[in-house]
Amino acid sequence: MIGKFVLAGAALVVGIGLAGNVDAAAMKKGPAMGKMSLTSADIKPGAPIADEQVANLFGCKGGNVSPELKWSGAPAGAKSFAVTIYDPDAPTGSGFWHWVVFNIPANVTELPKGAGDPKAGSMPSGAVQSRTDFGIQSYGGPCPPPGDKAHRYIITVFAVDVDHLDADANAAPAVIGFNLHYHTLAKGSLIAKYGRAK
Repeated sequence: MIGKFVLAGAALVVGIGLAGNVDAAAMKKGPAMGKMSLTSADIKPGAPIADEQVANLFGCKGGNVSPELKWSGAPAGAKSFAVTIYDPDAPTGSGFWHWVVFNIPANVTELPKGAGDPKAGSMPSGAVQSRTDFGIQSYGGPCPPPGDKAHRYIITVFAVDVDHLDADANAAPAVIGFNLHYHTLAKGSLIAKYGRAK
């Protein structure tokens, strides 16, 4: 029994030692998060998402065109922006990330329709599109399983307190989310829905 306690104590010490290697400054919580306004000419809050924005894979036959987005109300300390689209209703146990963009310059307040297609060349200079849960570095539209209830798609803009997040285009959505958690000054969201008949 004593041996078990010794092992448990050693594990605790190791755990504390590992935690001590984490950058304490990066883990500090910032001030209370502010709110921003986010609007879209293509997606309306609570409304069904149009076929133009729906994916064209996994049996879906939409246009897979990323929506136009505009935001305002960023705090003065914002040094860049990030945009994500997330489906919390996907049957994965962890939701599904459809679009992840970060390092959008601080003087940019909108993304034009179709900016999620790297071939279009309309993403602001310096902005990075990283991997989605489709495994692509671009926009991937809604495509829930047939017969599922309509899924919610949460579109969020983040005002970020650094020019560049410590990540690149190969970063997983969770890595970007981790960075945003500690660097977001304010954010705004809109939620729309999409479902497919059986």
